[in-house]
Amino acid sequence: MRFFGERIVASIEYVEVRRGMVIVGEDGQLYQCLDRDLNTPGNWRAQLKLKLRNLKTGAITENKVRPQDKVELAFLDKREFQYSYKDGTDFVFMDNETFEQISLPDELIGEQMKYLKENDIVTITMYEGKPIDIELPPTVELKVIETEPALKGATAAAQYKPATLETGLKITVPPFINVGEVVQVDTRSGEYLGRAKS
Repeated sequence: MRFFGERIVASIEYVEVRRGMVIVGEDGQLYQCLDRDLNTPGNWRAQLKLKLRNLKTGAITENKVRPQDKVELAFLDKREFQYSYKDGTDFVFMDNETFEQISLPDELIGEQMKYLKENDIVTITMYEGKPIDIELPPTVELKVIETEPALKGATAAAQYKPATLETGLKITVPPFINVGEVVQVDTRSGEYLGRAKS
């Protein structure tokens, strides 16, 4: 294990890379392992195929590597932050332990902001003190601000209707949901899960 300033780097063999781990690519960029496939064809040399996501660009690539080659493992710091407010094109979050504030640019968060309202808690992944990724809670509760009126006698089996939520997120909801109701939404799929439990 070597230390570079605040950065701790460990070299491991590619064969030790597992899903979810983050490695430092030859270009110095960070890549998260999404999947791995080790192929050992008889007398031939083993080959490892890694499916990697570039944490900066989001691009997904497949790399073939020799299992015994070395790669640097990135040590990431995950911390809980509370969403405070929007400042121009940036979003300000506060560390729940130290109360320090950080600003995240729109391009890092993108569409995910439509799931967040003030005071919501997220997990931010830091690398060398810089935020590189944001993880939303699996579900959020948001108020319906616009949708067609509820139909009398409507059942859940009827057609879903479009609804706009307080953050600007657009989803489809069952016909019995009214403006002003709070609904649960899956942050991974954007699907309506049910009425929020009061």
